[in-house]
Formats: sequence, C-alpha cells, structure tokens
Amino acid sequence: MRTIGLIGGMSWESTAVYYRQINEEIRGHLGGLSSAKIALQSLDFSEVVALQKSNRWDDAAKLLSEAACRLEAAGADCVLICTNTMHLVADEVAAGVNIPLIDIRYETGRILSEAGKKRPLLLATRYTMEHGFYADYLRNKFQIDLAVPNEIDRAKVHSVIFDELCCGIVKDDSRQALEKIVSRGKEAGADCVILGCTEICLSLTEDNLALPVFDSTTIHSRAAVAYALGHTRADRRDAV
Repeated sequence: MRTIGLIGGMSWESTAVYYRQINEEIRGHLGGLSSAKIALQSLDFSEVVALQKSNRWDDAAKLLSEAACRLEAAGADCVLICTNTMHLVADEVAAGVNIPLIDIRYETGRILSEAGKKRPLLLATRYTMEHGFYADYLRNKFQIDLAVPNEIDRAKVHSVIFDELCCGIVKDDSRQALEKIVSRGKEAGADCVILGCTEICLSLTEDNLALPVFDSTTIHSRAAVAYALGHTRADRRDAV
C-alpha cells in the first residue's frame, strides 16, 4: 500500500472527514483491521486565511509547497491538498515535489464527465467561485461549463463556510438556505451540483437537494485510495 500525503488543516473540520473517509474506503477494500498509510501536514488555517484575504497567493503557494516537501521527505507517495480553494496554487505545489499531486479539480471533473454532466452548479468559497482557476480548469480539461450562484447567494455560501462550517457549526437554517440556492441553480439550467468546498458535506448531502450531488471531498478521498492501492497509474502529473 502506498502512503497518502495530506496537506490539511484548511480547515481541520474537513481534514477529519478526509481521514475518516480514506480509512473507511481502505477497510472497505481490504477488510478486517486494515487502515490507510497516511502522512499529514496540518497547517494553521488562520495563517492561510490571512494570506487569502490579503491576496498573497505567492506566499500561500510557498507555505503549501513547503508542506508538500515535508510530506515527501516523510515517505508520502502522493500529495493531496485537502481544500478546493487552495488548488489555486496547485501547479506551484506540484512543481515543488517529485511525487504526484492528486488534483481535486481533475478527479471531480473526471467523475462529472463520466456521468455526462455539462453544467454543474458550484457551491464553494468566494475565491473558488469567483477566481477562474476552477472554472477554467474544468472547461479546458473536460469541456464542462460551470455555473455559480448570483452575487448575494455567493456571499451567503461563503459566509456559511467560513463563519460556521469551518468552526464546526452546522445550522438547519443555513442548510435550508443552501438547499434553496441549489433549487435556484436548477431553475437557471444547472444539471447537477458540486459540493466544491470540502466542508460543505458537513451540511449538505444528496437528500432533499434539487440536483444530483457530486461531493468533491468524497471524490478526492476515493481517488487517493485508488492510487494508494495501485488501481491508478503512478504518474498523475497530467491531472494537475
């Protein structure tokens, strides 16, 4: 079994989901007392958020690249950035190590493409919804045309993520607000919804949503397990 390297702590709430899902997947494949070989670099999310807010993406890239290097030195055979937003610096992180980076955008886009989806609604942080790094990637790699909520709804989604879910707070009224945003996305022509922030799965599931759900955290975790068990080829750099 290969060792999975996780750059986590962004937030630790979703990193805990990664840890649980990866180990559940390994146990499901191998049975018994099997668990995943994992190396974890857990960052201080407050430092990352400060860099995001001040638009210091070069410094953020350096921070995550250093974490990836530490994972490689610790024996990791691959690296995952356990957050959608920080895939804005995925290319820089991948370039700094000699092990493959498993890109959440690639894995999500691949699953969407296999399902025949062409117009997903993206629920994510403001950075992910409004910067081009996610939409451009899916368009260029998979000819998938992302939809995002309107400005007011984007602000609501961002607030729920940072002010609640990243702090471990799950509110029914916020869940209902997100469900209404998904319904408006369907009315506007979306054919599915991407849970494009690794914390959103703490609030939303496919139950009671108006569109088919693609949870990026689950997709990413399963891709890591497939690589760890040798079910995918060793070189995933083309996925970045």
